[in-house]
Amino acid sequence: MSVYEPNSRHLREILIFCFNMKKSVTEAHRMLPNTYDEAAISERTCREWFQRFKNDDFDVEDRHSGGKEKVFEDAELEALLNQDSCQNQKELARSLGVTQQVISKRLKVMGMIQKQGNWVPYELKPRDVERRLFACEQLLERQRRKGFLHRIVIGDEKWIHYDNSKRR
Repeated sequence: MSVYEPNSRHLREILIFCFNMKKSVTEAHRMLPNTYDEAAISERTCREWFQRFKNDDFDVEDRHSGGKEKVFEDAELEALLNQDSCQNQKELARSLGVTQQVISKRLKVMGMIQKQGNWVPYELKPRDVERRLFACEQLLERQRRKGFLHRIVIGDEKWIHYDNSKRR
């Protein structure tokens, strides 16, 4: 047995040979592991290459998609979200010139989730906690001065403010 280790170009050229010999994808795939053991390509890869050959694409060179993905800073994404937090992932990706998957991963790392169409942090910032606390204190103070909680009617999981003032 030889110690020759085939590269992907060599295996693709063998597939062209099998294609020209009118072999099926399955037959071509069976031949590769018999000859090259673990260096052989998968049947799915064989199918993809046979499909290319059927479309008259016999170029066996590796195709490069243009290199590494564009790198961007989280600050750029955060600035876009501060401008307009209603943008979806596709719009953000288009603005930054990256894929939607990259945006999704970065948003997850940043701890941002989409609630009612807006991107918000999953964990509240201290100023947001203070703002909520202030609003709650104001509502409690308002309740002490002029009761309003007894006028809130709850039904079917929706809150409705009910004002039953008498008409004269």
